[in-house]
Amino acid sequence: MMRLPKFRYYAPSSAEEAVRIRHDAGPGGAYVAGGTDLYPNMKRRQQTPETVIGLSRIASLSRIRFGAEGVAVGAGVPLSRVENDPRVRRDYPALAHAVSEISTPPLRNMGTLGGNLLLDTRCNYYDQNLEWRQAIDYCMKKDGTICWVAPASRRCLAVQSADSVPILIALEARAVLSSVDGEREMPVEDLYRNDGIEYTTKRPEELLTEIRLPPRDGRRAAYRKLRRRGAFDFPVLSIGAGVRIEGGTVADARLVLGGVASAPLRLERAEAVLSGRPLDAAAIRDAAEAASAVARPMDNTDFSVLWRKEMVKRYVTLALENLS
Repeated sequence: MMRLPKFRYYAPSSAEEAVRIRHDAGPGGAYVAGGTDLYPNMKRRQQTPETVIGLSRIASLSRIRFGAEGVAVGAGVPLSRVENDPRVRRDYPALAHAVSEISTPPLRNMGTLGGNLLLDTRCNYYDQNLEWRQAIDYCMKKDGTICWVAPASRRCLAVQSADSVPILIALEARAVLSSVDGEREMPVEDLYRNDGIEYTTKRPEELLTEIRLPPRDGRRAAYRKLRRRGAFDFPVLSIGAGVRIEGGTVADARLVLGGVASAPLRLERAEAVLSGRPLDAAAIRDAAEAASAVARPMDNTDFSVLWRKEMVKRYVTLALENLS
């Protein structure tokens, strides 16, 4: 049986108190919401914080607020609430669908939207217990110096696998971060960097408090996910698509690929292919071809690399054909 290491636990009742505790804890501190990612990592000794700050008692993190400027979802809102909220399902159906694809109902009851945005990057060589990693030697992401996916690589190639991220970027969502220095807001897209270890631009002491989505403004969106089983599995390929049609042609398109790199990948060439054209079969085919040309999956998840690359065309096509 894998057991948690020893740690000190705090349960603050406000975001201000949480960030103060995290600041005082220094490098040995960590936030936890649902714990569906952090606690398994701690059991595998991939993360070993000395101080854990629980966020479940902070009411402000568990609110969904609708207004003229769109919707603000607290980072601590359980995934199941996002999935089933009637207003989210009405105004942002693609987000509700993407969240419904995450893991299983019990884990969606525990996990939070903020936690999914900050999900640790994954890899076949990293996501193993301590004894397994000791047996083959550690990897660059934890305690080692070699990326076993690509031994010549100078950076870790663990993959970003959060279901909510591609669709939130496609919907132009923004993230709000708080610390003892104040609050800052950024596009969700800017929250990530293409490095399996330093995969987020969020400073360690910052607390993700809210995710803000603008009004749909005529934008249609869709999410599609490739995985071996129909439930539970992380994506080995995902696509979030958002398109706004004006006068019968595409005025703006955002296509975001997940599960193939250490950060979500904007398919800018495919977006440009769609711009100014009717969203017909020819445009969708050309966009899918352009997407496949820049997608370079790594051998760090399920299925073969070549087949996953081929599926990029198929899943971009599905997403664009199913915009809602």
